[in-house]
Amino acid sequence: MIDTHAHIYSEEFDADRNEMIQRAKNAGVKSIIMPNVDSESLPRMLKVEEENSGFCFAAIGLHPTSVNVDYKNELALVKSELERRKYIAIGETGIDLYWDKTFLNEQIISLQTQAEWALEYNLPIIIHVRNSHQETINALKPYKGKGLKGIFHCFTAGQKEAEDIFELGDFLLGIGGVVTFKNSGLAENLKNIPIEKIVLETDSPYLAPTPFRGKRNEPTYLTFVREKMADIYGLTYSEIVTKTSENAEKLLKIINN
Repeated sequence: MIDTHAHIYSEEFDADRNEMIQRAKNAGVKSIIMPNVDSESLPRMLKVEEENSGFCFAAIGLHPTSVNVDYKNELALVKSELERRKYIAIGETGIDLYWDKTFLNEQIISLQTQAEWALEYNLPIIIHVRNSHQETINALKPYKGKGLKGIFHCFTAGQKEAEDIFELGDFLLGIGGVVTFKNSGLAENLKNIPIEKIVLETDSPYLAPTPFRGKRNEPTYLTFVREKMADIYGLTYSEIVTKTSENAEKLLKIINN
């Protein structure tokens, strides 16, 4: 399995990070993609990547909830990192209107800037969408047909929203613990979306699947997402793992040591 979105560098894992990573490996996780949040999270993320080379892969970006009055300096750091070394993707970026709409215009500029860099560096982009489906689609429409590719992380919407996303470029949908929530409706919506458009994720330490909902999430729990996806698509666990891992590897060009 490939966890295409996990913040395992966050302080929630400081007490048992090595043990947590070993549990993930024992559960069949072979790669973890770590999206960046902002300048504060960057050193921690790079340290975890260095200590787990070939297993953990860093992406570089500015998260929408980290966009504030200082966003231009934050973006300048992202650009300098892209020039300094190779990253597996750009992100996490996007638009989040759940917490605060104060910096909506700046979030749009930040997203579009990072989309332009994704095209410039030929990298996938990891998109965060929360209470902002139409705003995000509109912000990315200028790049339609230009080769933009990536993952719409933590997809929780329906077929219409998925079709809007697929029209933008070569995008996959990141599916995590929400699919196991009894009243989310996501399982029913996925029945009309081909497995070739799906990758697995946890968003650790957030959004733990049932039966751990409300507790700290970790990549090991990808097994519960896999099981629910097998039920939705009528495939075996092995087939779900093979297909979603192939999707992730093709997009992200993951090379395991």
